[in-house]
Amino acid sequence: MPVALQVVRHASEHPRRIALRAPGGDLSYAGLARRTEAAAAALRSRGIGRGTLTALSLADPAELLVAVLAADLAGATPLVCDHTWERERRERIMATVPAHVRVEAPLPSDPGPVPVDSGASPQDRAWACFSSGSTGRPRAVVRTRASWTGSFPHLSALTGIGPGDVVLVPGPLTSSLYGFAAVHALATGATAVVPGRWPARPAAHLGDVTAVHVVPHRLPAVLDALRESGGARGRLRTAVVGGAALGAGVRDLAVRAGVDVVAYYGATELSFVAADTDGHGLRPFPEVEIQVRADPGQELGEVWARSPWLAEGYLTAGAGPLRIDGDGWATVGDVAEPYRAGEVLRLRGRGGGAIQTGGATVVPEDVEEVLRRAPGVDDVVVVGSPHPELGSVVTAILETDGPRRPSRATLEEVARGGLDAAQRPRRWYAVRSLPRTPAGKPARGLLAARLADGDPDIRRLT
Repeated sequence: MPVALQVVRHASEHPRRIALRAPGGDLSYAGLARRTEAAAAALRSRGIGRGTLTALSLADPAELLVAVLAADLAGATPLVCDHTWERERRERIMATVPAHVRVEAPLPSDPGPVPVDSGASPQDRAWACFSSGSTGRPRAVVRTRASWTGSFPHLSALTGIGPGDVVLVPGPLTSSLYGFAAVHALATGATAVVPGRWPARPAAHLGDVTAVHVVPHRLPAVLDALRESGGARGRLRTAVVGGAALGAGVRDLAVRAGVDVVAYYGATELSFVAADTDGHGLRPFPEVEIQVRADPGQELGEVWARSPWLAEGYLTAGAGPLRIDGDGWATVGDVAEPYRAGEVLRLRGRGGGAIQTGGATVVPEDVEEVLRRAPGVDDVVVVGSPHPELGSVVTAILETDGPRRPSRATLEEVARGGLDAAQRPRRWYAVRSLPRTPAGKPARGLLAARLADGDPDIRRLT
């Protein structure tokens, strides 16, 4: 069933229940249903319906969710875009995406009686978003309705989130993590608190919040806000944490604050893969099979998953980390220790060099493509360096030397001009010559190991 129809059902049963708390004010389920139906009719009047891709770029989180639900109700596929993209970059990205219409302003609230599409199928393309770190070579991930909404009951069972909950979603809905959290809350009939970004004062948003979705490095701030707010203590029951590994000791802090933690591992392309509900380790998410495939003689292998929750793939021909074999198993290149069914999945990082930083997945090749444009850079390798809060930070190692070596200020200017915030290197190094494989490619793994070992030939740029 489309999430929009579930919202309509909640509106008929509990019309006055608050569906959304957003910067512009509260919106009841009855109000959200009316707005959604009107907006869906407006889309249909523009010829948008089954099989069409609707690109949505709206700053206000409530207006964005109305547009998402409207596209869903009209039978179209909503593609959630980042409204902060600069115009030139937006045009470059959108030129590669087969969108039928672009919505960059709130949809009309009373367009007239235009019928909406009610012939929804579980195999409809019902959600699309850009994977973290998209550039001029974007990776728009698309999934079916079944892969999108079918996991909702399992997440509800693991987290206890239901109609009586108030769920804080303190991040941009362009992120698959936060977008999923908001839509799941609405599908269950809960109240979704959607500030649109991380709030300056988290305590001001806690109030009667009973559950929160966060990336790991934000959970300590939530716990600090609980102590600050005083009265909110005891209301927040559950923290759902994804996007990176949960730091040692953070779960203990949450338990002492009376908050249960449900941590999970997944990816935009794979959705949920494994969950840790008790601090004893990651185990397969319901209906998920896991394999770790290692080459002979290797201690670590790639994580492969097979489940109903896998994305359909990418909307464009741009390369991405998702690979699917002939038996329906998929991977994004993450690596783990050997695994057998019934055991705990022990992740060891991103394969292929992909970097998990603060809940975002950054593909090094995207960053390298931009940095190679900087004057004086002969070549560059981007790796992840450990960080106590973010998991990893993007680190650039430049092949450059002598008077042509660019300044850090120049490099940062180039990064700002072509990269999203999560993609921009936090640490910069230079080396005369990058180590290379026999095929002539930079030896990323060897270089990362040399950096970790403090190789004096790799010089820090300040």
